Amino acid sequence: MADRVSARRTIANSFFLTINTGLVAVISGMDDLKWYLPVAGLLFCTTWWALLKSYRDLNSAKFQIILGMEERLPVRVYANEKRIYDSDAVRFTLRRRVITKWMAQYRELNRVERIVPSVFGAIYLAELVRRVIA
Repeated sequence: MADRVSARRTIANSFFLTINTGLVAVISGMDDLKWYLPVAGLLFCTTWWALLKSYRDLNSAKFQIILGMEERLPVRVYANEKRIYDSDAVRFTLRRRVITKWMAQYRELNRVERIVPSVFGAIYLAELVRRVIA
């Protein structure tokens, strides 16, 4: 069941990545476009981010149920996995050794994938400001 949610999430990410990449290409290639294209891009990014949050919440609920069910089993595979990657957390500081460890540590996919709509949103916001000022 969780794998179907992940598959839908991957398809949604592909859809929004394709739309946003195309929209950024159109915006960057033409100077005579209107302000509403960056606004549309911001709406796509907001929708994408909200959808990712929905998938995060859904997966979190599913794994809470799985972890609860595991308590009655002799082996707790998911709980042990979570304990292992949670215990490896490194706080960021500006020292080379710590930065290297921080970069190599495990990050859940939902943390990483939130960056992409934010970057596209920043691009659209900068373009909107540029068009309003110009």
